[in-house]
Amino acid sequence: MAALFDSGSNMAGGAGPELEPGLVVEALELLLRPPGDRDSAAEPAQEPALCPETLRKNAVALEERLSRAAGWASLRSLRAAVLSRNPALAAGAAGAEPGWAAACGLLALLLCLKERLAALAAAPAAAAAPGAPPPPAADTLSAGQARAVRRALRAAVGLGLLPHLPPGLGPCPGPPPLGPRGARLLAAVAALAELARLPALGVPLLASHLRLLLAGLCVLGHGPAALCQGVSEAERARCREALQDILDRVYQPLAVQELLVLQGPPKQSVPRPRAGPGPAPAWLRRLCGHLLSERLLRPNGVQAVVRGVLEGTGGGAGAEAAALDWRKCDAVAKILASCPQQCLSLEDYYRQVCPQILDLLHIQDKVAARQFQRVATTTVLTMAREHPELAERHLLRPLLSPLLRCSEAAELAVEDLAAGTMLVPEAELGSCVEDVLKVYVVGNDSSSLLLGSLQSVLGVVFSLYSFAKQNVSYLRSPCQEILLWFLEKAERERSLAVLEGLAGLGSTVPALHPRCRVCVGSEGGAAIAVEDTISDEDEALYQKISSEQCHVQSLVELLSHCQKSGLAGDFFIHCLKELAQVAAEDEAAPNLAVEPGGSLLELEQDQARQERKLLVLQLVAALCESVSDTVFTDIVQVQEFVAAVLQRACVSPARGPGAAAEAQTLAMAMGLVAALLGGAVQLQSSDFSVLKRLVPLLEELSHSYPEPLTQELASDLRIAICTHGACAPGTVGAAADSVLGRKLGMGAQSPAGIPSGAPSPGVSRAQPQHRHSNPSAHGERSTEQSAGHEPSATGPTPAPCADSPAPAGLQELLVSAYDPQPPARAAALRHLASLVTQRDPEALRLQEKLLQVFLENMQHEDAFVYLSAIQGVALLSSEYPERILPVLLARYECPAQGTEDAMAAVTRMKLGEVLMRITRALGDMVFQHREPLIRTFLRGARDRDGALRASSLSNLGELCQYLGFQLGSIVQEVTCCVTAIARTDPEAEVRRAAVHVVVLLLRGLSEKVTEVLQDVLRDLYHLLKHVVTAERDSATVLHAQLALEELDTVMRRVLFPPQTLEKKIIVLP
Repeated sequence: MAALFDSGSNMAGGAGPELEPGLVVEALELLLRPPGDRDSAAEPAQEPALCPETLRKNAVALEERLSRAAGWASLRSLRAAVLSRNPALAAGAAGAEPGWAAACGLLALLLCLKERLAALAAAPAAAAAPGAPPPPAADTLSAGQARAVRRALRAAVGLGLLPHLPPGLGPCPGPPPLGPRGARLLAAVAALAELARLPALGVPLLASHLRLLLAGLCVLGHGPAALCQGVSEAERARCREALQDILDRVYQPLAVQELLVLQGPPKQSVPRPRAGPGPAPAWLRRLCGHLLSERLLRPNGVQAVVRGVLEGTGGGAGAEAAALDWRKCDAVAKILASCPQQCLSLEDYYRQVCPQILDLLHIQDKVAARQFQRVATTTVLTMAREHPELAERHLLRPLLSPLLRCSEAAELAVEDLAAGTMLVPEAELGSCVEDVLKVYVVGNDSSSLLLGSLQSVLGVVFSLYSFAKQNVSYLRSPCQEILLWFLEKAERERSLAVLEGLAGLGSTVPALHPRCRVCVGSEGGAAIAVEDTISDEDEALYQKISSEQCHVQSLVELLSHCQKSGLAGDFFIHCLKELAQVAAEDEAAPNLAVEPGGSLLELEQDQARQERKLLVLQLVAALCESVSDTVFTDIVQVQEFVAAVLQRACVSPARGPGAAAEAQTLAMAMGLVAALLGGAVQLQSSDFSVLKRLVPLLEELSHSYPEPLTQELASDLRIAICTHGACAPGTVGAAADSVLGRKLGMGAQSPAGIPSGAPSPGVSRAQPQHRHSNPSAHGERSTEQSAGHEPSATGPTPAPCADSPAPAGLQELLVSAYDPQPPARAAALRHLASLVTQRDPEALRLQEKLLQVFLENMQHEDAFVYLSAIQGVALLSSEYPERILPVLLARYECPAQGTEDAMAAVTRMKLGEVLMRITRALGDMVFQHREPLIRTFLRGARDRDGALRASSLSNLGELCQYLGFQLGSIVQEVTCCVTAIARTDPEAEVRRAAVHVVVLLLRGLSEKVTEVLQDVLRDLYHLLKHVVTAERDSATVLHAQLALEELDTVMRRVLFPPQTLEKKIIVLP
């Protein structure tokens, strides 16, 4: 029996080289031959049952064949040698019980087959003929032989192993075996374990009968002594070794599955049916749990356990259903989060298992990826709840290590690294961002540990988001989701502090290390490298300012997604309060630039204060420009906004060059409060309690502000708030009308029609520098519902119908188009544009006057105003292109005299936007105006202003994309212009726009490139290759690469057209 467990034993001593494996297989078939002498291999799907009498007759026939048949002597001698080394099998084969005798005979023959196959595998392989495929291995069985071996293994397990397993492991309880259970079980298990060592026999054996073999080894090696009668302690030790050997050699998920089945369901499960097997005994459940823990603690053991529990769906719909079975995934996560008893310490368990848990996030199998990611995410969250310190040390820090490595708070000495060193490669950075998205955002657990760990890398994530927003990268969406998730889940004060840190106003969020820069990756991602210190101070200052502007724009873009939650409004108010604080500091602190003699520390502090002030101003300006009318979601935010403006006015009244803008801002804020009190919103008693917080500020403003009209309005607003609107003086109604955009005199009691809420006429005519979208939105909605807005110089008149206004109503709209209040002016322009769209006869009769109004308003600084004017010009031009388009082209080529170059360039760029809107509206009809449009844009591409040159080229590219094959011979001029600019223009933005023209041209022509551009295609290709190899601007290189890819795609379609199967039917005459 001991020889069977010895893998080094050689049992082929009596076998000659003439014995073939086929002879052993024939003996197996003879021993399992069904009644009637039918071929056992003829119908493998219908295997007949063998009764004891048949087994006895087959054994007799085999003995007769072995003793008398020619050529069977070698098998007889080998079988005798096997039986001599295993007395238990020899005694069983000669016994009187047919089932056990047949099992022993089968096991003996299988051991003979194992010895012959091992001998053949050890022999040197024959060399293959030249050009012929390699021959199969010497121990390979044919299909028929493999089928016969599988049938013999089933019979050996069913007759020799299965009847001798104790209850709970074997079949339903039946008559116990006649002989000693332990000795027979040991003989069968030892033989099967020996067969499992040879791959040719171990693969079919372990694939179909692993569970029963493990059960037998568990009983013999670890079972109670009552189940192992006749088995010595040394044999039990060998059984334990064999159990470990088999578990180590098999496919680990399969071993986990079989151990789970052996362990059985927990005690609290539903009672089993009567016909099923008995419950697993307690000792076996403990043993299987111990063995499963050992599987878990092995290398890649976590993945083996997860696959063992979750596999088995077979793909397709079953795999999709398993991916949705979140209960099973959560159960596996709880198992992984629990430390086994045999582990030395919890620290060792986390150190060993946590890297494997993070590896589950990177499974490439699409079918199993969702399951594995859910298990990994749930495990991380469970560990973070149960053991926060260990989870942070072994899970969260390794997860975030690529981002922490390049943070300014990193322990790594980045200064010691050489310039150009790739600190975080593209693949590692992209994988890290995706893992953070899966664990934090998809896991959606807003515990303090997870929020705190994520906050430490938000600065780097924001830098990646800002980079991806300026470039082409797939990291933009995941970075945006990560940032928005944190801002949504964190407390409001914490979110505001993080936003302040991202804007550069605080230190709560470690930013990207100053020596690190984000660069474009080759696979559409990004990488982080170490850059050299910029020695040129001007260049360093330019890089710093550009980075700050980019971050501010990205922050505003991020806040545009947070308006419904109220976070954008709260941060806007926070910035206004910061602006008031900066103004107060400027009032108190001396100006060291004017008063020299201060220390170096004081100079540095003053410089830092000035930089902070500029950053706050830039941030407020960007927020005023970009946030929409939904930035304030409740009365509390409106109150805080107004309080911030009033506080700023109380600290520093409007004086100096910015007095007009500050007074205008104060007038809009006070008008907003007047609008609330005047009925724009239905106020409740709780809302008045919120507005009463403004009373002290209004009282202070009524005494300290230098403008008398503003003092009067502040006093009247304070009275209206304290009386809950019961006593509302006329100034309140007038201020509300001025903000809401209604006609003066309709809701106010001022007989002169002059808004008393305006600080002064001079202030009312000033152009606002800071625009707030909430009042603008009220102005737009209210003005569109009214007949028009008169200027303050005209008296009140009845409001005509807005659907078909009379000439007086149209005249009022024309006058309102020059209103000093931007909301009223923009609303009037949009109303005029709607009249053009409706083809109102009075408006079309005055089309020249309307054109003049729109063109003059295009020069306004307010974006809401000039965009409304641009829309009006575009609508008017699309109706009458022959009359208006030449006027616009002439203005684009020759700006108005007496204007500054910067203002003229901005106006011409706005006209370019109008021309492109006309182009889109005309569609195919733009071909009639092809030459003047292209000539105008080509002249604009030669202007002295770089921004105008880039704008003209962008317009030219879009026009060429619309024209397509209608370009004609003018394509030569376009190509020469683009080539010259891309090679010689000193500004990178202009070169970038020139290359972008080529991209749009190729996209517009598509497969007609070879026809339209046949004369210039080679020049364009040479230009793009030159840009890729010689250009220093990365964005320009990227545009050139995109153009080359577009050209490559087109040429492939032309040279290798898709093969289509066509069926032609020819009718013969």
